[in-house]
Amino acid sequence: MTTYFNYPSKELQEELSRIAKAIVAPGKGILAADESVSTMGKRLADIGLENTDEYRRQYRQLLFTTDAVVAENVSGVILFHETLYQKADDGTPFVELLKKKGIIPGIKVDKGVVPLMGSEDECTTQGLDDLAARCAQYKKDGCDFAKWRCVLKIGKNTPSYQAILENANVLARYASICQSQRIVPIVEPEVLPDGDHDLDRAQKVTETVLAAVYKALNDHHVYLEGTLLKPNMVTAGQSCPKKNTPEEVALATVTALRRTVPAAVPGITFLSGGQSEEEASVHLNAINQVSLLKPWALTFSYGRALQASVLRAWGGKKENVPAAQTELIKRARANGDASCAKYVAGSVVGAGADKALFIANHAY
Repeated sequence: MTTYFNYPSKELQEELSRIAKAIVAPGKGILAADESVSTMGKRLADIGLENTDEYRRQYRQLLFTTDAVVAENVSGVILFHETLYQKADDGTPFVELLKKKGIIPGIKVDKGVVPLMGSEDECTTQGLDDLAARCAQYKKDGCDFAKWRCVLKIGKNTPSYQAILENANVLARYASICQSQRIVPIVEPEVLPDGDHDLDRAQKVTETVLAAVYKALNDHHVYLEGTLLKPNMVTAGQSCPKKNTPEEVALATVTALRRTVPAAVPGITFLSGGQSEEEASVHLNAINQVSLLKPWALTFSYGRALQASVLRAWGGKKENVPAAQTELIKRARANGDASCAKYVAGSVVGAGADKALFIANHAY
């Protein structure tokens, strides 16, 4: 292993660091609106709508035309390729709607999970081959950050060393390519909540996975100050008979992060992992209340946990758009407060905020 390499130029370091810090500014987090066409179809089916281009556009328009007050708690939005190039009814590109509010556009750049040969139903993530060219175009089209999701499963023999190493290296290569094109990479190694494992097992697996990811990022000379981490919270498996308190989840999560994530990383933007909207807010709040040194901003990058009540309130009806947008503002504020350890459990009631959102073996 050689110890001779070049850091990014001073200008590139400053640009990446500035974007990353803006995304995790106090009281702010990310709206993950990067559902694929098929996943968005499942969301629409839940409210009785067909999966058409127009319904997908109308729904994303609803999100992005919400009153500018939403920008007090939403710093960035992760878009899907289709959504990046869509426009509002008046012809304004969605990217412009976001930028006018001071919200940073981002983009999902992975091409989904594929089976990992020789493993016990494990997977890796594809999409590296043309990533540099795609990132260059996305930057030109207004995106300043990206997201790439890898998935690891807890079982008797998993995650395997094979899966941990493969996914860590894929994430590191992705992050390096993004930075070469002036895009901040959000690194997402998701340990799925599927299974009957307890909190202790979840913590050990999360620590092992994150340690491997940061070793790989170091090997690839990724500029950590210009990255963000999007991990799972440490929770027991969905089928585990013991239900842990928010305080127990928070302590396990913060402990795992302190043991593995360098202080150079500016922020950690948690995924919600099938938690209900209320659970995701309560757990984030508890994490920020843990009385241990936490050198990074701890905030949210939620999809379902920001949108479930919005979708139910909308129901595909134009007259319901204002009510749905109010739901988004309320949930964004709840999570903004939680990122500052100021959320009061149960204080924000939505259209089913306590409804479970878990989907087994979740794919995007």
